[in-house]
Amino acid sequence: MELFTRDDLPAGAARRGSTRTILAVDDSRTNLNVLGRRLAHLGYLVVLSDNGHEALDLIAARGFDMVLLDMVMPGMSGLHVLNEIRGNRETADLPVIMVTGRSDAGAAIEALAAGADDHVAKPFDFQVLAARIDRVIDRARRFAELKRSNATLDARIAARAMELGETRVELAETRADRLRLIASLQMLNDRFERLSGTSDAG
Repeated sequence: MELFTRDDLPAGAARRGSTRTILAVDDSRTNLNVLGRRLAHLGYLVVLSDNGHEALDLIAARGFDMVLLDMVMPGMSGLHVLNEIRGNRETADLPVIMVTGRSDAGAAIEALAAGADDHVAKPFDFQVLAARIDRVIDRARRFAELKRSNATLDARIAARAMELGETRVELAETRADRLRLIASLQMLNDRFERLSGTSDAG
């Protein structure tokens, strides 16, 4: 594992308001180092890994905003890593861009079918990759905000339902009390009439 941050770069490097973290996974150390430095230059905090097993350990140990994942790697392929990410409830929504040397449509279909958020074929234009990374991370951020809003709304609905349930119980109890009171008044009225009748007869 290796870490690239914007602090490794000259003072003129780009700055972002809030640092986003990217895990780059590729069996080529050369590719990783180039990616690490260029992404750090854009203001990302980049963690590098050259194998799938280590990548999964890193994902489990800390949170990332996105994973840039090589599709074909020895030992554990990128598709296997992606399946593990999507199969874990904790990481199921983690954004993943699959990178591959295959330029055929089948590679893109395979990556997207496995759950990748996007697919990039090598060699790629770095500016295009950067734009896709920005888009995927922004979309994931908006999705997370929507989930939080939905969770808050669900909690409010549940609380309101409980309040309505309690109100219904109170209303039912009030109705029962009213019926008991009416019955008691009716009994008193009947008794009064009986007593009045007895008095009139006397």
